[in-house]
Amino acid sequence: MPDTVSFSCALVTGASSGLGEEFAIQIAPRVGTLVLVARREPLLQELADRIRAGFPHVAVAVFAVDLNNAAERDALVAILAARGLLPDLLVNNAGLGDYGEFISSDWGKLQSMLSVNIEALTHLTHALVPEMIRRGGGGAIVNVSSLASVIPIPDFAVYAATKAYVTSFSEALRIELREHRISVLAVCPGPVRTEFGQVARRGGNAAEIPAKKSFYVPKGQVVAESLAAVDRKSARVYPGLKTAAAALALCALPIAVLRFVLGFRPRRNG
Repeated sequence: MPDTVSFSCALVTGASSGLGEEFAIQIAPRVGTLVLVARREPLLQELADRIRAGFPHVAVAVFAVDLNNAAERDALVAILAARGLLPDLLVNNAGLGDYGEFISSDWGKLQSMLSVNIEALTHLTHALVPEMIRRGGGGAIVNVSSLASVIPIPDFAVYAATKAYVTSFSEALRIELREHRISVLAVCPGPVRTEFGQVARRGGNAAEIPAKKSFYVPKGQVVAESLAAVDRKSARVYPGLKTAAAALALCALPIAVLRFVLGFRPRRNG
């Protein structure tokens, strides 16, 4: 087994709840400074207090930022540089979903999803990685993608496409940064019980996004397997045995077969 990798400074986006909160908690024992970024400052402050209480050695900085806003992202990058908060672990976790047919979707929601899932992730990586290299290299980038990245999914068309971007970008960036000893990991979970599903559903609809209950993986397991993959310097991880098996099967199927099978998906018109 590889040794646990420690970091001087870790930045986690979408840290106010769900996987982001769990990443922050599990990273805390192995980091000197933890930077928490999300929109909801009260939740961030509450998490920061918990981490300080449990891990007194960790300095925690909180930034309430709407990653959908390019100006706020620029301001975040500027203040990080001014305060000497230079991450050698970047966890791009923030993400949005939208469940329903494309033609009935709200453009504003789609635009926000494209901005957060693709633009913000790329922007922060572009802004922070050069400093990792200037300080001699080393470090890691964790991009939270999805099992949805391996196939086109009707009723999740734009979301799955954004995650396909995240996985592809991560693979290419990993090759570019290899000489600088910076590893890049794409985390591709299946269903996880977080606020994501509530936000992805439309109009307060309480219906579950289709997935077997036995297919769900606890967020603690997703993050633990992700950090173990960071230690191994893996390129990609599908947390949970069933998720990994599903990914293997889906990647092996010809696109013509996928088109046929996906044509029988549960319908969601609203």
